[in-house]
Amino acid sequence: MQLVVARIGRAHGIKGEVTVEVRTDEPELRLGPGAVLTTEPASAGPLTIESGRVHSGRLLLRFEGVRDRSAAEALRNILLIAEVDPEELPEDPEEFYDHQLIDIDVVTVDGTEVGRVSEISHLPYQDLLIVKRPDGSEVMIPFVSEFVPEIDLEAQRAVIDPPPGLLDEAEAEIAGSRKGDTASGRETDETDGSRKGDTGGGREDEPS
Repeated sequence: MQLVVARIGRAHGIKGEVTVEVRTDEPELRLGPGAVLTTEPASAGPLTIESGRVHSGRLLLRFEGVRDRSAAEALRNILLIAEVDPEELPEDPEEFYDHQLIDIDVVTVDGTEVGRVSEISHLPYQDLLIVKRPDGSEVMIPFVSEFVPEIDLEAQRAVIDPPPGLLDEAEAEIAGSRKGDTASGRETDETDGSRKGDTGGGREDEPS
């Protein structure tokens, strides 16, 4: 099975390094030196990672045969894909691969249907569940334990406890007028209980 583990960003410096948008909770395994990755589009690969380092909070990679800025910039927006055993699971039971979460149903704690997970968006500080609603619209749910208290893979269901306004903007306006927070209608620290994804879509109850 193939998993997208990163997307190549802009070139960094003049010696062939690139920034990458990491899409795995196991970058040390999936994006370590020596890893051979297929690509999308396929014509750009395969690519072999020569070295990697963290700079200003972002992972920088250098690939074999990529020696200058022009060659690095030519790789921009290419997806890096790893071959993964479909039976392989993250070691932490509170972590999940993206493919485990795609298409599972999303309901609120009171059982109200919200939609289905269509995508996992991996941001630098937290992941988002992109949920497609029955009317075709999308809602982004921060993948943190505060808002996603339960993932039941056997039942193919994610239970969410959204703050006022996350699913309905009108609720945000009401909550904001009550709490004095007109910007978002919520007074929560979304960094608490943050979870990670593989990249896997994985998650952890304590922030890194």
